[in-house]
Amino acid sequence: MEKNSSFFKTVCALAVPVALQSMLQSSFSIIDQIMIGQLGSVSVAGVGLAGKFASIYSVVVSAVGAVAGIMISQYLGQKNRPAVRQSFYTNLLLGAGIAGIFTALCALFPGQIMGLYTRDPAAREAAAAYLMIISGTFLPMAGATLLSTLFRCTDRPRLPLYASMASAVLNTGLNYVLIFGKFALAPMGAQGAAIATVISQCANFLLMLLMALRKDSVLAKPEGSAAAAALNWRQYLSMLLPILVCEVVWSLGENVYAAIYGHMGTDASAAMTLINPVQGLMIGALCGLSQAAGVITGRKLGSGEYEEAYAASGKLIGYGAAGAALLSAVVILTRGFYVEIYQVEETVKELTRQILLAYALVAPFKVLNMILGSGIIRSGGRTKYVMVIDMVGTWCFGVPLGLASAFVLELSIPYVYFILSLEECVRFGISMVVFRRKKWMNQLAAGAAE
Repeated sequence: MEKNSSFFKTVCALAVPVALQSMLQSSFSIIDQIMIGQLGSVSVAGVGLAGKFASIYSVVVSAVGAVAGIMISQYLGQKNRPAVRQSFYTNLLLGAGIAGIFTALCALFPGQIMGLYTRDPAAREAAAAYLMIISGTFLPMAGATLLSTLFRCTDRPRLPLYASMASAVLNTGLNYVLIFGKFALAPMGAQGAAIATVISQCANFLLMLLMALRKDSVLAKPEGSAAAAALNWRQYLSMLLPILVCEVVWSLGENVYAAIYGHMGTDASAAMTLINPVQGLMIGALCGLSQAAGVITGRKLGSGEYEEAYAASGKLIGYGAAGAALLSAVVILTRGFYVEIYQVEETVKELTRQILLAYALVAPFKVLNMILGSGIIRSGGRTKYVMVIDMVGTWCFGVPLGLASAFVLELSIPYVYFILSLEECVRFGISMVVFRRKKWMNQLAAGAAE
């Protein structure tokens, strides 16, 4: 009993700050949407569609952060600080390079990109303007993602939480001032929300950077410390490339879904946008378990404790199932109150209520897939397993089901969303088979430790 209590406390110490940080990060888009929701369906749809393309970058840079987390956790388990520092800086440079590419695309071709998502000229124009500005968050987001990963792996998950709290307060204040035009400023609408998000994300990164420069940081190189061995590029790329492919392919699938919704009409697209805050809060509330699973399992694998790693993973899956079931019940009970926050047409509100019910039914599988795929199975570095699982789920089931239900069967948006979301059940089944076979458990090779 005492051992279980100690494990639960360890999980909470890692998971709770990460969950709070994720929810605060989600608040950037949530606050934007709630305030923009007062401007009508076109603005809501435009911001939602721009956010879908921006999410491609978000998942790509998260993939880089995931690889950094695998490496840092395992090298900490091996007590190899030089390899920890090397892992961080290598992935930071890669993240910055990817940020530059995406920023250039969004700054140069915003209209063309948004034209892929909607045929509504007004929604396309609003989305393009928002996307061009929001691309300014990409570089600071890369830095913040890598620093957050480092803090979590080194048992300092509260530091990024503090930075997120400060930036969330700043984002809320700037949204109010810039969207609605306060203190003698002209109202800027959705573009004001984008500017507020850029400023807040920059502040978030700078605060975390100041925390990382402390003398007791793992990045500080002690006098006389050993240099890390040359990076094992084959091992690094064998982890990175499957994760990048997995995340990009998954994100492209999500963007195909967004295009399906967009071509079903502005009301359908607006309704899907309105459920984003709920999804962000629910996933954010439980993503800490996924991060805790990656850190705890990765350290145990790094130190060769395979059976302990498997047992800890099983407990984390149980925690995730219980938490997801509870939050799904909350969504079902409160969905009617939630839609009344927005000043949109009654048809959009009714569609949103129905979609939220569908989401609540599949959300537990989404959460468990997050814990299994993004946390447990990846922690051993054998990321090809997750790549195959996600590709099968999204492209063999989700996309075909979505296209067929929307354009062949011509069902309404709540049914289309529920049917294509059944791919989460397929993905969960495959993930559990992989988990139980234990072939994902692996210890990374590293150079000489200090």
